[in-house]
Amino acid sequence: MLVRYKKSCQKIAMGLLSFMPNERNVKNLCHTMNRYTEDPDWQLYLLKNEEDYIGLVGVEVADTYFTVHHISVLPSYRGEGLGHKMIEKIQLLMQDREMRATAETKEFIEHCSKKKYVLN
Repeated sequence: MLVRYKKSCQKIAMGLLSFMPNERNVKNLCHTMNRYTEDPDWQLYLLKNEEDYIGLVGVEVADTYFTVHHISVLPSYRGEGLGHKMIEKIQLLMQDREMRATAETKEFIEHCSKKKYVLN
């Protein structure tokens, strides 16, 4: 189940974000978390499995498109198709908006959907 990020899950979200190569630096990680908490266009969703949070996807939402900035799954759950499921679920949540990627997320998103995406 994909659930919207809440402040009470900050440590979990930061841990999951830290798996992203550009977020390993604490300063960058704190800046990213501030963006998700303060900017309403930046939305963070956590993947919940029973009582545990095992993944996340972070997007920047515009009128006609959304950009996937972050996608991460706990290492012990990788290879189970959870990243694919998060991409499918975020597309449903974003309704008719076009999905875009960053240089960091482009390869994974194209792998999930078997189509090419615009870099944002």
